[in-house]
Amino acid sequence: MNATTKFAGFTLGLAAVFGIAVATGAALGPEPTDTPAHDTHAAGPATGSGAEELPGGLLVTSGGYTLSLDTPQTAAAPSTPLRFRILDQQGAPVTRYVRSHDKDLHLIVVRRDMSAFQHVHPVLDGNGTWSVPLDLSRAGDYRVFADFTPEGGENLTLGADLRVAGAYDPRPLPVAANTATVNGYTVTLDGAITPGRSTQVTLSVSKDGKPVTDLQPYLGAYGHLVALRAADLAYLHVHPEGHPGDGVTPAGPGITFAMTAPSAGDYRLFLDFQHEGVVRTAEFTVSVPSGDAQTAEPAEHGANTGHGH
Repeated sequence: MNATTKFAGFTLGLAAVFGIAVATGAALGPEPTDTPAHDTHAAGPATGSGAEELPGGLLVTSGGYTLSLDTPQTAAAPSTPLRFRILDQQGAPVTRYVRSHDKDLHLIVVRRDMSAFQHVHPVLDGNGTWSVPLDLSRAGDYRVFADFTPEGGENLTLGADLRVAGAYDPRPLPVAANTATVNGYTVTLDGAITPGRSTQVTLSVSKDGKPVTDLQPYLGAYGHLVALRAADLAYLHVHPEGHPGDGVTPAGPGITFAMTAPSAGDYRLFLDFQHEGVVRTAEFTVSVPSGDAQTAEPAEHGANTGHGH
């Protein structure tokens, strides 16, 4: 996207934010087709002179565009088709987009308790309708984030609710931890996060206790990071510094991101990375305190696990 990011890709390299600038709006301004060294999604236009910008993904309509789900309610099922359109100010479906990180649009779908996460890439038909199958086997309320840049427009992250009928089993937010495990891989978070200040964090991947130094490019990067603020699911999709094949960016074990948390509070981080031909997602909870920075020191392997998909 131009993974996670848009701690608002799906467009993205976290350049001046965790970008967790989970907060800063649904659009970052015109984005070139070629991805810069590190980029960011989620900053949106201010609501007025001197007005505070809204975090990405909180609005269904922003910048003159609307995310319209064909069916905002469905039944729980392991493979459920989702169809939606991006509408312009005249209500016409948008059919032309600026490609970012190998895709015209990145879609993030997360259950509101953040216990289910999907980063997928729908297909666009000639009439402006996007479609993609989703795993909605677990009932509950979901948030759908569309991360895209319309041709001639600014990058946007729009969000809409999707209700999945059935027995709902809400989960508590996992405790904050600086390690996560997924399918035999351990990912360690190292760095400091301070609200309102750009800082660097590094996510290091190991397997069976050995550093992974041959990560594979996925959507034009060695890792994609999505961050969601737990209190309201404000969204940011960011990408790491550097690019595969640029002669200076190593293929692991560490993937470094520049991140800015918009506020204190709990955040959920989802890191997509590819190794041995398989994309995996490592998940973290990070608690960002007010005042002094929180430093995520390397932890012993296995300290705490995230939920991979």
